[in-house]
Amino acid sequence: MPPPPPQRHPQGQEPTVWQKMKMGAMMGGGVGLTIGFIFGSYSILRGGAGPRGFLATLSQYMLGSAASFAFFLSIGSVSPPLLTFCDAEKLMSDYQIIRTEDRIPIALQAAQMHLLPPNIAAQPHGAAYATMRARWTMEKQRQLSEVESRKVAN
Repeated sequence: MPPPPPQRHPQGQEPTVWQKMKMGAMMGGGVGLTIGFIFGSYSILRGGAGPRGFLATLSQYMLGSAASFAFFLSIGSVSPPLLTFCDAEKLMSDYQIIRTEDRIPIALQAAQMHLLPPNIAAQPHGAAYATMRARWTMEKQRQLSEVESRKVAN
């Protein structure tokens, strides 16, 4: 089966905001009806249809879900993206520059070391592991000494 021919908009322009909103609402309505059918059927099978009957209860689930999905997808289809790929890539590259210690001026490094409390996560991997091992050893020794002191007391 050949693929459908590409649909062209008048004069090669992109769809208007209203067309995008309608398309998002229709897609959201379809998704909402499907999700409402699945969850409504499950709810009815699990808890019963209630006094209104099977069809009225299922339609209430489906229409409520369809309205919610249609509303949010229609809004989401016309709102501009918060970050483009280029913006995200630039932010990540800026983040990498901030995190590499060799690119931070020495005066700023000294201020960070002086003002910030000691933190295991801020240490290099090997130093953090050594600090953690030392704390585990101290905790284990403390627990052993408590057990021994209880034995002596009894």
